[in-house]
Amino acid sequence: MRVRGGERVGVPWLGWTCGSCAYCLSGRENLCARARFTGYQIDGGYAEYTVADERFCFRIPPAFSDVEAAPLLCAGLIGYRALRLAGDAPRLGLYGFGAAAHIAAQVARHRGQEVFAFTKPGDIAGQEFARRLGANWAGDSDAPPPDLLDAALIFAPVGALVPAALAATAKGGTVVCAGIHMSDIPSFPYRILWEERVVRSVANLTRQDGEAFLAIAPQIPVRTSTVPFGLTDANQALTRLREGHIEGAAVLVP
Repeated sequence: MRVRGGERVGVPWLGWTCGSCAYCLSGRENLCARARFTGYQIDGGYAEYTVADERFCFRIPPAFSDVEAAPLLCAGLIGYRALRLAGDAPRLGLYGFGAAAHIAAQVARHRGQEVFAFTKPGDIAGQEFARRLGANWAGDSDAPPPDLLDAALIFAPVGALVPAALAATAKGGTVVCAGIHMSDIPSFPYRILWEERVVRSVANLTRQDGEAFLAIAPQIPVRTSTVPFGLTDANQALTRLREGHIEGAAVLVP
């Protein structure tokens, strides 16, 4: 057994993969066509109790309480994978400073990267939040950064941010679209993609991502900003998230 009775574990988004397809066999289980996901194909995303495949669960570092650990298992993991796909970028832009970005910013600063945070225009509170977490610069998403970026991670589901990020990225830079959903990307001139800039997406996570991230998180240490809600208040939590009234991550507590 991978997990023993009494151990505290977290159940992530990726709940099961086939283990035998070309993607699973090449270290890309996040792309498995038969993958099943918690709260989607597998019951338990909004529940007091659930059954999970132990092979896809992660031990929670003792440094984190249950509420503190919850954002690590979703926002933290997708942010970490996005960071990996962006490469070792000295100047990193984060578009949308919510649950994922507020964790990714701490990892990036720990790695010695400069962080440039972009928020919805006029979101002064969000920009101050980013600066408190070590961002070197924070401003509106429609404003250019003080220096060209080497990579940008887009967490906001806004397709118009793709050409904006490309225009703010230096030659050879990478723009990573890190959301499951995004509005349509508008037409943009080829010149902002030219000079070997790259646009790529992130899909789900691998167990390798989870093990690596949860090993480094307590070393940094990552400090998650959370707003707890009772399970019966899930709709209120979702409304506040949509309206941008959550600093960090909303956490449902059964």
